[in-house]
Amino acid sequence: MQSPLDDLIKLLDLEVIEVNIFRGLSPDESRQRVFGGQVAGQALIAASRTVDDKSRHVHSLHAYFLRPGDPTVPILYEVDRIRDGKSFTTRRVIAIQHGKAIFNLQASFQIHEEGLEHYISMPGDLPKAETLPDFKERMAPYKEQMGDWYDRPRPIDLRYIDSDPISRKKKVSAGQKLWMRADGILPDDPVLHACIVTYASDMSLLDTTLLPHGRAWTDQGIQMASLDHVMWFHRPFRADEWLLYDQLAISSSNARGIASGSIFAESGELVVTVVQEGLTRLAN
Repeated sequence: MQSPLDDLIKLLDLEVIEVNIFRGLSPDESRQRVFGGQVAGQALIAASRTVDDKSRHVHSLHAYFLRPGDPTVPILYEVDRIRDGKSFTTRRVIAIQHGKAIFNLQASFQIHEEGLEHYISMPGDLPKAETLPDFKERMAPYKEQMGDWYDRPRPIDLRYIDSDPISRKKKVSAGQKLWMRADGILPDDPVLHACIVTYASDMSLLDTTLLPHGRAWTDQGIQMASLDHVMWFHRPFRADEWLLYDQLAISSSNARGIASGSIFAESGELVVTVVQEGLTRLAN
């Protein structure tokens, strides 16, 4: 299924409009708003295009979702070259539609340096990704109610360890685990691998905040939207190899929920840490 992944790579390949200004498109899908992971991934690409020293790789990003994105019009990305230091490079990106900012991101890039090494342990006794159902196998019982959404090509292969989000409704838990990878082969570009994982990291994390309440994003009367998203990239990885996404619901209050995610390579190394807060508003 390389074609959907190639489409995602093309989606992330921004058009250069002017110095520090880029334009990105959205896929031709029936969405009410732009997927947050798409905007974050495109913004990171825009930031990286202005980093002249390609030996500097992204080590962190902090982003805020300000307004819903319009999937029918292009998104402009304006990059502010805040600082180029001896070890670190900092960029700020504003995504604009209809003359208004819909998203902003600050990203930091660093040269490789040797130092102290440690990381938390990856959970053990987990099934291999290949033994778990893919999206179509998992969601086959709901094919009719999903309509065209069921057959839509998917560039990211998600394999839930704790059963699918619909069948586990009303089952209270503190978090969830899943395997994920790009469904195909990616070029050897670490920036692209970081952007693909940035895109994928927004696909399930906010849903985790509902699990302690036995709720699911499919429930009626729940309004959900990403508010802010933070990532730290610790070690090199490949996004087209299986990664374990271990997610934990931290807190829910004031119509917001926050969750963390630890992303491990199959070797057991912690490669990325994610924290996301989002709107989890209950309809009156």
